[in-house]
Amino acid sequence: MTSSSIPSDRPPPPPQSYYHPLPAEPHSQPHQPTQYIILLPRYYNLQTFLNRTCRRRLFCLAALLLLGLAIFFLWPSNPEISIVRLRLDRLHIVTFPQISLDITLDLTVKIRNRDFFSIDYKSLIVAIGYRGTQLGYATSAHGHIKARGSSYINATVELDGVEILYDVIPLIEDLAKGEITFDTVTKIGGGQLGLLLFEIPLEAKVSCEINVNIVNQTIEQQNCYPE
Repeated sequence: MTSSSIPSDRPPPPPQSYYHPLPAEPHSQPHQPTQYIILLPRYYNLQTFLNRTCRRRLFCLAALLLLGLAIFFLWPSNPEISIVRLRLDRLHIVTFPQISLDITLDLTVKIRNRDFFSIDYKSLIVAIGYRGTQLGYATSAHGHIKARGSSYINATVELDGVEILYDVIPLIEDLAKGEITFDTVTKIGGGQLGLLLFEIPLEAKVSCEINVNIVNQTIEQQNCYPE
């Protein structure tokens, strides 16, 4: 007995594929909106900026002004010295056996303190000279000058028997004319500031040229100038 099979009308299954489809092109994807980032500079308020700049400049200017005023008022300066009165008390010239002279000179000195603190000076020195040669000097005691104040000091220079060794001929000529010229130098020694509490060299000085009439023993002319 022979078996028979009935043919089927179904198509055969397709062969199995080992490949995957390629991805789609970018332009085929759905469109997305483009994003932009914008960088803006920092915003300044012009009026605020100008006001801040002006305040800084005014502050710096005020600081410099205060510093300058402090230096001006506190920086030590030399006092002023001047001759208020100058009087000849005695003049005697000896010609034998050698030329010498006796002289007494009275003067009043004014010392003015320009600083805003007091000054204590050590001494006041008054020297007398003839034709650039010092004949002698006198020294007074120490003194005190208050801030922005003045002080008057009386000083007397008395010289006895001072010999003239180097300027004999000019002195004889002056004696013949009846007039002799002396020079004086008045200065104060070192002092101490009442505020800073340390010693500084004070260089207040005044020089004078005085023409003395030998006959009537008077000062005919005087010329004083600070140094």
